[in-house]
Amino acid sequence: MKIYDISEPLYNGMTVWPGDNDYQFHLTSTINPSSCANVGSLTLSTHTGTHIDSPFHFDDNGKKVHELDLSLYVGSCKVIYLKDKSSITIEDLQSFELHHVKRLLIRTDSWKDRSTFPDRFTYLEPEIASYLQTIGVKLLGVDVPSVDPADSDTLLAHHALHQNGIHILERVILDQVDAGIYELIALPLSIENGDGSPVRAVLRSDK
Repeated sequence: MKIYDISEPLYNGMTVWPGDNDYQFHLTSTINPSSCANVGSLTLSTHTGTHIDSPFHFDDNGKKVHELDLSLYVGSCKVIYLKDKSSITIEDLQSFELHHVKRLLIRTDSWKDRSTFPDRFTYLEPEIASYLQTIGVKLLGVDVPSVDPADSDTLLAHHALHQNGIHILERVILDQVDAGIYELIALPLSIENGDGSPVRAVLRSDK
């Protein structure tokens, strides 16, 4: 069995969505003659690094993180490649066999330098949501900061996916992952009333 870590490392100075809290880690206590342990403190946005969006992120009436069905984030998934695309359309997805795929991860390779936040990256056309719903997809993951364009102020893809019962996983690292079938584990933290949560996402393969 092989495990692929598809989580973005968290480190001081990492990229965050413009306007979000910067990620900060520091030790509030260190081992010394008066202390027996190192203890760290974190400051971060709920959308730092590899993370899930709960529907509450973009819908005041949507489910919050602690209300989500955890089975969405564990189980068989399919990884596909769609490179050199400005956006992903229904026609793009129809070129793959996706029927009965419950969890779908899309590798675009459009975020070339993760040390800087991109002005542009591959995004999803909102109409793909209804197509994905008809073939049974419940979770969609992407290797970019958002399923919508960087400059979107309407989040049309977020809303369309939600309306079709599809949950969102963003900023996965798929650079070293071949297209194929895997087991996904990407559990959110149990954040009461949360709008999103960082995850430690991994893929497992028997190959």
